[in-house]
Amino acid sequence: MSTSATAKVPAPEKPGTPPAYGALDRYFKISERGSSLPREIRGGFATFFAMAYIIVLNPIILGSAKDMYGHQLDNGQLVTATALTAAFTTLLMGVIGNVPIALAAGLGVNTVVALQLAPRMTWPDAMGMVVLAGFVVMLLVASGLRERVMNAVPLGLRKGISIGIGLFIMLIGLVDSGFVSRIPDAAHTTVPLQLGADGHLNGWPVLVFVLGVLLTLALIVRKVPGAILISIVAMTVVAVVINAVAHIPSWGLTTPKWPGNPVSTPDFGLIGKVSLFGGFDRVGVLTGILFVFTVLLSCFFDAMGTIMGVGDEAKLTDAQGQMPGIGKVLFVDGIAVAAGGASSSSATTCFVESTAGVGEGARTGFANVVTGALFAVALFLTPVATMVPSQAATPALVAVGFLIMSGAVKEIDWADYTIAVPAFVTMLMMPFTYSITNGIGMGFITFVALRLSAGRGREVPVAMYVVAAVFAFYYLMPALGLT
Repeated sequence: MSTSATAKVPAPEKPGTPPAYGALDRYFKISERGSSLPREIRGGFATFFAMAYIIVLNPIILGSAKDMYGHQLDNGQLVTATALTAAFTTLLMGVIGNVPIALAAGLGVNTVVALQLAPRMTWPDAMGMVVLAGFVVMLLVASGLRERVMNAVPLGLRKGISIGIGLFIMLIGLVDSGFVSRIPDAAHTTVPLQLGADGHLNGWPVLVFVLGVLLTLALIVRKVPGAILISIVAMTVVAVVINAVAHIPSWGLTTPKWPGNPVSTPDFGLIGKVSLFGGFDRVGVLTGILFVFTVLLSCFFDAMGTIMGVGDEAKLTDAQGQMPGIGKVLFVDGIAVAAGGASSSSATTCFVESTAGVGEGARTGFANVVTGALFAVALFLTPVATMVPSQAATPALVAVGFLIMSGAVKEIDWADYTIAVPAFVTMLMMPFTYSITNGIGMGFITFVALRLSAGRGREVPVAMYVVAAVFAFYYLMPALGLT
């Protein structure tokens, strides 16, 4: 966010304030980054509540698919694997990367694993492909190539990525809450979305979401500390009361009801069930490489966009839009991809919902320690962790989406069409294709094409040419018969 948006972000601590937390403050640089321990804790809680749905959703996506022999993964084991991997990788990112970017099983990548990889091999084979993609990511980081790609992105295009993420997470909030929904194909219309479930706003769950958005924005306008977390907790209580009185038939993935048995026993049966190279025996070397490439591309650029967006929002970037210490962050992300495959929870990646914690003032990895600890607790208290309905958590995404967009849109040079148009394409393609990777890919290709057409090809970094070519090949794969 821009420095002029003083009403949107908690004010930094006063210069010269002595560190209040000793070694903890020095290690995580809490005071140095203008934060405080209460803000980091609130941020950690807000991020967890905003992304806790993954504990339920990832098992549904993976558990509904079958491998080539008709085998399905056990739902209870998937819940354990998802929560465990999220806890481990989020803690690792906090302690090593020292950024408030939480990680969990990536949506989109898990669909690729479930629908493209698993049906043509065994589940251990499919997860082995994910582990290999993680190893490749780590090699790219170790070689410096991944950081060079990120640094090659022009500042204006970086801002476009941030805005696109803001619009994308706002759309995620609207969809997950039921405020907007997909119009079924049976309607025979080219219009993709509609208001509510039938063109109208009906039902108590949607009302909870609307009240949550208004409450969140009102608290932010009044600069109330903990605005996002207060809203999530308050609307969860409201939802629990409404559900108890009105007996709502469906809230979506989670029902706001105190569970009869809040304690669950984790089942670690899927951990380590991986075959690194078995998939190549099933589908052949070329197809296997393309499968790894598909997983790699999604993980690589989804994380890149999220790191850029969250880092910019948390003011962890310099004047050129680059983040000091980015190498550690990128390497942990590579470890996370491999860890997700090793646990059979699919590729783990940076979650854009981390912006909910940043909106609460989180600026350091200590927020991640809190979020990771909550995921660890969720291993044993999954019924409690998943009782927060999306209608209570998603207002945070709508509010933060606005904050991200309003801060970055002024920093794009709209007079230079060779940067303004690619930024425009990037920011719109993310929500319209429901993919950070697609937004980045189309924006990069447009940037290279326009700079060349304007006779400014020498101004384009070599890394941008390479990445644009990789994306062009990726989009042409179906036409070339390579999918």
